[in-house]
This record gives sequence, structure tokens and C-alpha cells, in this order.
Amino acid sequence: MTTLSGIITPTNVVTATSTNTLTNKTLTSPTLTTPVLGTPTSGNLSNCTVDGTNEVGFRNVPAVGTKTTSYTLQTADVGKYVQVGSGGSIEIPDATFSEGDAVSLFNNTTGDITVTCTITTAYVAGTDSDVASVTLATRGVCTIFFISGTVCVITGNV
Repeated sequence: MTTLSGIITPTNVVTATSTNTLTNKTLTSPTLTTPVLGTPTSGNLSNCTVDGTNEVGFRNVPAVGTKTTSYTLQTADVGKYVQVGSGGSIEIPDATFSEGDAVSLFNNTTGDITVTCTITTAYVAGTDSDVASVTLATRGVCTIFFISGTVCVITGNV
């Protein structure tokens, strides 16, 4: 550190010199990497949305699996289809699903199957009477659309 002392007047000029040495004079810019668009090669995508609010959803109808015994629909089945094989039957439970939920069924047998409606109110689309069960035709498809946890509408080959 250099200390200067004395009186400086307009006629007197005081100068101080200092020599600084830079040891690393090369400055580099950061390297910019263009992001890769598309599906990542690792990690999980979750909560993807089209507009930041609404989920994208499925591009196909995922399968729950083939049921060959009595099967009670579950909330994990929402947006999917249940395939019924030999000896299978389906039960629609009460107070399980929410408004807007939908589950599809496919009867992959050579005979009709029974869909038991233990839900409080089950309508067949286009009718105004509550049904306790419906028959899903051979190789038939139906969709169960839930109006609430206690009301559904069944549409399709029933």
C-alpha cells in the first residue's frame, strides 16, 4: 500500500504509479447448449399439460387387463378399459367414482356377461329407469360414465 502525504496546491502535481500484473488474461464466454426437444432419454414426465392447466391425457385407451373372475371396478380403472374373458363378470360399486370418470368394458367371450350395478342409480343411455344389472353382448363394448359417485350412465352393447 502506498501512502501519499503533503499539501497539494494547483501548482504542485502529485503522481503515484503502480504496476499491477494480471496472471490470467484470457477471458472465456460460457458455452451455450441448445436444449433437446422431444421425449427425454431418461427420467419421468409427470403433470404434463397442454396449456399449463389441463392434463394431456392418453393417446390411446390403456388396458386394465383381462378379468376371468368377478371383478369390481376401481378408481385406478378410470380412463382405461377392462377386458372380460371366460367366466368373468363386472360390478359397478357405489360411492367410489367421481363426476366425469369413465371406464370402458370389452366382452371378449362367446357369450353374454352380466354387469351388476351396486351403484345407487345406473341408467342405460336413452332410458329413464334405474337398472340393477345389464347384459353386455358377446364381443360387445360399453362405457360407464359417472355423473357422480352414486349415479352412472351405461352406453354401448347392453
